[in-house]
Amino acid sequence: MPEERQALEALREERDVDLDYEWEDAGNMTLEDVLDGTEQLEELLGDLFKDYSRKGARRKDYRTRRDRILRRNEAFDQQLPALTQAYLDWSYTWMKGKSKEYFPESADDGSSATSWTLHVIDVYRAEKVTLGLRASDLFITSALMRQGVVPCSPIHPTAAVTIGALELFRIARLRSPHFSVQAFVKTLCDLQGVIFQRYLSRQFSIAFDLYLQIRGRMDSIVSQVLQRDSEDWRLKHACAACTYKLTDEPELKFKLLYVMDGNDSLKRILRRLPDEITDNCPPLLRDLPTGQILTSSRYLTREYVNRFAMAGGKDPVSNEDSDPNPCAGCWKNMDDAKTKKTWGIYDETGIFMAVCRHGTCLLIADMVQSGERAKYPLAVVSKLMAALGDGLGGGYDIGCQFQTTLATSTLGPQVQDLNHTCLVGTFHGHAHRRLCQLSHLTLYVEGLGLEDLETCERTFSKSNALASTVRYATAFHRQQAINAYFEHNDIFEIYANLTNFLFDNYKQALTIIHDSKAILTNLKRDLSVDDDGIFHRWLEEEKKYLEGLSREPPEETLQMEYWQRLGKLEASSQRLREILNTWNVFELANVSTYGGDTRVTRQNETLRRHAQENYDKDLVVVQELERKLNVSRRWTPEDKEWQHAGRLVAHREYRRALDTLESLVVARLFELTKMNRAGTGYKLRKHIAKALQTRSAAIKVALDRYNKCALAMRPPRQMLHWEQVVEYAFLADFDLLRDTREDISQRPWANPTARFALDTYFKVCQAEEEIERLNIEIHRVITYMRDEECFLRTCEEKINNIHPALGHQVSQHRKLHSQFNGSHLKRLHDIAMLPGFSGTLIPGVSASKGPGESNSKPAIIILSCLLAPVQPAPSEVPHRNALDSIQDLEEEEEVECEAEEASHALQDVLEVSFDPV
Repeated sequence: MPEERQALEALREERDVDLDYEWEDAGNMTLEDVLDGTEQLEELLGDLFKDYSRKGARRKDYRTRRDRILRRNEAFDQQLPALTQAYLDWSYTWMKGKSKEYFPESADDGSSATSWTLHVIDVYRAEKVTLGLRASDLFITSALMRQGVVPCSPIHPTAAVTIGALELFRIARLRSPHFSVQAFVKTLCDLQGVIFQRYLSRQFSIAFDLYLQIRGRMDSIVSQVLQRDSEDWRLKHACAACTYKLTDEPELKFKLLYVMDGNDSLKRILRRLPDEITDNCPPLLRDLPTGQILTSSRYLTREYVNRFAMAGGKDPVSNEDSDPNPCAGCWKNMDDAKTKKTWGIYDETGIFMAVCRHGTCLLIADMVQSGERAKYPLAVVSKLMAALGDGLGGGYDIGCQFQTTLATSTLGPQVQDLNHTCLVGTFHGHAHRRLCQLSHLTLYVEGLGLEDLETCERTFSKSNALASTVRYATAFHRQQAINAYFEHNDIFEIYANLTNFLFDNYKQALTIIHDSKAILTNLKRDLSVDDDGIFHRWLEEEKKYLEGLSREPPEETLQMEYWQRLGKLEASSQRLREILNTWNVFELANVSTYGGDTRVTRQNETLRRHAQENYDKDLVVVQELERKLNVSRRWTPEDKEWQHAGRLVAHREYRRALDTLESLVVARLFELTKMNRAGTGYKLRKHIAKALQTRSAAIKVALDRYNKCALAMRPPRQMLHWEQVVEYAFLADFDLLRDTREDISQRPWANPTARFALDTYFKVCQAEEEIERLNIEIHRVITYMRDEECFLRTCEEKINNIHPALGHQVSQHRKLHSQFNGSHLKRLHDIAMLPGFSGTLIPGVSASKGPGESNSKPAIIILSCLLAPVQPAPSEVPHRNALDSIQDLEEEEEVECEAEEASHALQDVLEVSFDPV
């Protein structure tokens, strides 16, 4: 068309005149018009694209690094709808194609109006390729995406990475979180014989971020099409075994069991540079805003969590004596006094998360410049109750104290109405008081089965591999990596091994029932026990006994205080008499001058006055205690009351010595466990080894003090030996040494054989409860597999008739879970063949019938944006500032490395300062 050619010639002449603003993108004027939607790409076709390859003088760049990043991300955001549509078309075309190569071919199929030349990087190839641009392409980037390459720049892409290479890195990093972008790019350079340059890592990171953004948008579209995009949809359907409820299934005491805990491995360092530190101002932050925000149903926002900052009144770690909890004052979970020194280095100090009993991630919250404070578990419980309803059982390592915090918070009435229960895991339970164990430990809680409520520990042992990746990342990239890891883990680890979990637990439960019942029969015969109810009565008796030990009787407390005050009064009286005697004796030899005599007199007068004041103060306290105790005559060492109170004080010293020994042994147990845990680094192992050496010496000192106190008792208490103490694994072993008022050796539940019988009985009860829960979960899983496969296949068929490319995405979504159906069915058959299997493999009927449910009739909603051509949104943003030259990318990578090295140095200083001497 002559008019179009004249317009193009005018644009080219204008560009040649204004060389000061020439750069390596598609021009100053018309490409902006294309980007903001005021002109279509076909107006730039023909010779214009070839003309852009001519080089001219570069303009002076006044942009900052912050500007470049924000402009680049803003430009990509505006192009995202077109890029998503292009990815949708490429994925469908690639699926239908015979060749499964990811590297695009330069051949023109005749439909291209013009071409674009750039470097394309694949796993084994990196070549300069000329790709065709169609008149229907809205952007150059979308034209490249349609051909399977992801550009590294939104305006003038000179390099792009194939989707195959990006997908390979995505999967490799999910399987091995240690694998970094730089390591992968260096691998590609080695494979292709290219020298590694820093800007290559930056280019790959830009392309990878864009690829993940497109995948996220594609997943969101599929969820909307399937009507599974409501706020709590994922949470309500997180685990097939936990949440896919069926009609007419037996009611469980705990409808869903979950575990929550904090982990400080996935912390993120605030980037600072030492040369920015001044005397009056703190160092400036080097974290730059990227303009990117993670949208995930797993992550609780900071604003949501902060709503519960004051809701609990106090943190779960409480030291108040008024706290009725038997474990009050025993815990220091990430004590702020110890962790506040690190807040100047870390922004996010870790994560707090909740997982179901099978390991599926339910919720994640960032712990921000704080330890494991009450607001994090409160926010998690609030969200879970709002989404999942009543009958929840939550395991927490300090669940006993958190129960008190929860009851006194604003969630208290809701917790009571929905019958939420706080529990303590088996591993952490051995460090709790015996009285706490009787109420919260998994062994004695009805309805738990064989669940140990320690799933978070196993989850963290794997996710800790992310630490090196997220430690120096931006806030967005840290959350992105954590969310992607758990999303992948939920499908390819938890769901893939779900039936293995069911099989192992079923087999374990049957073994316990078979072996323990025979042992229990012999124990009951030896103990002359005919009724199983006696075990429950023993548990209640032990609980009442320990409740009596939890607080000293007020009368005894006053008597001990009076006894100690009498001792102080006698000491102060003796001191006063000595001073008065010294005052009355005058030795002439000691007086040389009048001035010296005056000084001595004043000193003696001061000592006498102080002694008199101390005596008067002690006397007032003694008189007040005598009034409270109704003592008519002051006690003397010959009185029975004096001797009785002295024994009580000795008993208290005994208990305190026992408490000290107990705390040291528990710390040793935890340190030994951590030292042998997978993923513990060399430095941490070295620190733990030093701590164990110190701890062992402290235990020996505490053991000697305990034995001295035990000998002072009347009658003498049990002596402990080093070999005996280091083998203690439960604090219950210590609790039975505490009573100093009565002999419990004759109580049946204090007998070792009886206690073994008690635990064996409850272990059998647990195994039977586990069988009941597993039968329900097996029925849910087999029903879910059938319903989900049928629902998604029906949706796929309907969508294929309307939008085949979108139907392919639904097919990919279906295969995420269906690829494991074969192994699941085989494992379920293995469960059914176990001797003693009492469940069924006949699918049931789901209790959920709403839109998008697996058992519902599919109602497809095709989004209008997929049926109509994508129109670019108008924008006033100067998108040419999104251009990144090689020098810019090199500068970004250099600053990243500099900030990371400075952060490494700060962290090393912190570790040295905390190194035990």
